[in-house]
Amino acid sequence: MQKIPKKALIPLIVFFLSVSGMMAQSTLFTGYVRNYSGMLLSDNYYFAILQNTFSLNIENSKNKVAFKVNPYINHYQNKELESGLRQAYLDIFFNSMDIRIGKQQIIWGKADGVFITDVISPKDMREFLLPDFDEIRMGVTAIKVDYYLGNNTLEFVFVPAFTPTKLPEQDSIWSPKMDFNIQPIFDYSQKEVAQNLKNSEIFLKFSVLSSAIDFEIMGGYMWDDDPTLHTFKLIDPATAQVDSITVTPQHHRLGLFGGSFSTTLGSIVIRGEGAYISGKYFPSIEQSIVDGVVEKSYIHYLLGFDFSLANIKMSLQFIQQVILNYNEYISNHEFENTMTFLAQKDFLRETLFLELFAYIGLNNGDSLVRLKATYKLVDGFEILLGANIFNGSKGRFGQYNDNDMLYMKFKYSF
Repeated sequence: MQKIPKKALIPLIVFFLSVSGMMAQSTLFTGYVRNYSGMLLSDNYYFAILQNTFSLNIENSKNKVAFKVNPYINHYQNKELESGLRQAYLDIFFNSMDIRIGKQQIIWGKADGVFITDVISPKDMREFLLPDFDEIRMGVTAIKVDYYLGNNTLEFVFVPAFTPTKLPEQDSIWSPKMDFNIQPIFDYSQKEVAQNLKNSEIFLKFSVLSSAIDFEIMGGYMWDDDPTLHTFKLIDPATAQVDSITVTPQHHRLGLFGGSFSTTLGSIVIRGEGAYISGKYFPSIEQSIVDGVVEKSYIHYLLGFDFSLANIKMSLQFIQQVILNYNEYISNHEFENTMTFLAQKDFLRETLFLELFAYIGLNNGDSLVRLKATYKLVDGFEILLGANIFNGSKGRFGQYNDNDMLYMKFKYSF
């Protein structure tokens, strides 16, 4: 008997679930079809993004059981079709407890556009921070249990198999810039994390919802979704020059303890989020360190304010990362400071929406400014025009200074 390739199993599963759903009258089908084109404002106005997407949500519930399946297909210019399941899970409801089993997106924390305690679902960073966040945030196969105690919730998440961040290809315009004098050799022999019980991840969160304040306390024992680049340099003893560089990506265990809150002060919403993370590796220029990295703990926190001014919805966030027990040989800043700004307003009876969202790196003077206008032409059909403007010469956003882009999206939702 001929074996079915593993890659062919996904479309077969999607087809089976779709047919099963069609047999039930209560099944709900929603989704969208979208065309997305992005043109760089440099390099002869090159089209960096030419994408067609079909996304389908299949949902059904009966008695105390429900399911959701979200298959998608992406077609990129001059590339093979990309298909998969963004989510595919089963819900089981009890009187004081819910259980969700399967591939799911799990969102924690109060931050907008920033990942602090929102660390369970890995990220798709192949196009940096440009896609919608429900597409950046990947589904992860997990068991999630919510136990309800009045207005309070105890949430437990078990992730049996580690899923890393999706990183851009080395020749992508979104590949992070690496500061090497010579071309490194990449050794991927240590990158994989074996899928066994010992390498599973666990998370716990306690949430309190009250009339005065909402807050959450959470902890996790997890893997770093982003690989550490262990860098080994071979030095020629005769010339004292670097003869070769070998980069070995490797994922490491992290411990996390944190929390978040939101409350109101008059018409202003105040949000906060913070985490203490142990086991993180940072690059170091200390010559005595063989692999070029050093293990440190760090604190990552945010304070945000949401308010309205002249009928414009606004939001300000200050984000800081602090490396503990810092020394001058670490390549990162001891205090990494970032701000975000959001302004939104609708016009024409909520058919035209204008938005500005900006990341501002305070250490390096770099930024990413995102402008977009969305017009709902008819029910279910919208046109979006936008621009992504990078500023600076270095830093997280400045490294992409040549990637300024205009883009357009045509989207039909059903």
